[in-house]
Amino acid sequence: MGTGGIAGAFAADLKLTDSGTVVAVGSRSQASADAFADRLGIERRHASYEDLAADPDIDAVYVATPHPLHHPNALLALRAGKAVLVEKPFTMNADEARELVKVARDNNVFLMEAMWTRFLPHVRRVRELVGGLGDIVTVTADHGQWFTEDAEHRLFAPALGGGALLDLGVYVVSFASMVLGTPSKIVTMIDAAFTGVDGQTSMIFGYESGAQAVLTCTLRAKSPTRAAIVGTDARIEIDGDFYAPTTVRLVPRSGEPTVFESEHEGRGLRHQADEVALRLSAGETESPLMPLDETVSIMETMDAVLAQA
Repeated sequence: MGTGGIAGAFAADLKLTDSGTVVAVGSRSQASADAFADRLGIERRHASYEDLAADPDIDAVYVATPHPLHHPNALLALRAGKAVLVEKPFTMNADEARELVKVARDNNVFLMEAMWTRFLPHVRRVRELVGGLGDIVTVTADHGQWFTEDAEHRLFAPALGGGALLDLGVYVVSFASMVLGTPSKIVTMIDAAFTGVDGQTSMIFGYESGAQAVLTCTLRAKSPTRAAIVGTDARIEIDGDFYAPTTVRLVPRSGEPTVFESEHEGRGLRHQADEVALRLSAGETESPLMPLDETVSIMETMDAVLAQA
C-alpha cells in the first residue's frame, strides 16, 4: 500500500531475497499505481487501498503510506485477514497502535512494525555483544537530516504527520528501547519548525537500573547519526548511519577494540521481509525481535515526549 520512495526501495530490495514477491500495488489513483508497477515490473495494480486489501491472492501487505494513513490502512488489511508489515512510525500515537494490536490478536493475524534496523546483520551482532558490556550505563544515538524548508513537504506538514520525532526520532527511541526497555523518566527539549511540527527534539530517558539514554533528532542538519552502548566493562560503537548497514566496534575498558565490518547488498530493507516470511512459515503472529507490546511502548514513549513540547 503506497507508492512513495520507501515503497519503491522495499520492492527493489525484495528482489535480493526469496522470502517474498511483490504481486500487487495499491494507491489512491490508478495512474500512481500504474506508474509504480510499470517501474518495478508488478503485474496487478489497484486504484484503491480497499481493492488491494480485498485481493484474494495476497498473503501479506506492506503499509508504506504517509504516517496518518498507517492506522486506517493497516486496519483494512488486518480485517481482510492479511499479514501486515507497517512502516515506522507504526501509528500516529499509542491509542492507534493499541487498536491495531488488538485487532491483529483478536483475529489471529500477523502484525509487525517495519523497524527495519532491528533485522540488520550489524544490529543482530550488537544484540550478541551487549551481554559482555557489564552493567549498561549510557545509550546514545542521534538522527539528523537536512531538509529544505517547504511547507508542502511531508516532514513539515502537520496534516501528514510531520516532525523530526515521528520520522527520524523513532529510530533513536527504538534503539534505546531495544537495549534498555521502557524508560521510567523522560525529560525533553523541543524546538518547533516553521510550520509548528517539532524541528529538533532532544531527550534524556532514565531507567530503574540507573542507566540513561541521551537521544537527539533534527530536520535542520545532517548529524553523525552514530550510536553507542556504554557499559561498565566495555562499550559498543556503531558508525553512521547507525540505523543502516554499517561498522560496529567493541571497545573494552582496556585493550584494543574489535571491529565488525558489515558486508551488505541493497538498502537492507529485505531483512524485515525475511523476518515476516520466517514467522508466517512458523505459524506465528508476531516477531520476538520487534514485539507488538514493545511497539506500543515505543509509541507511548513518543507520546510522552511530544506531550512535553
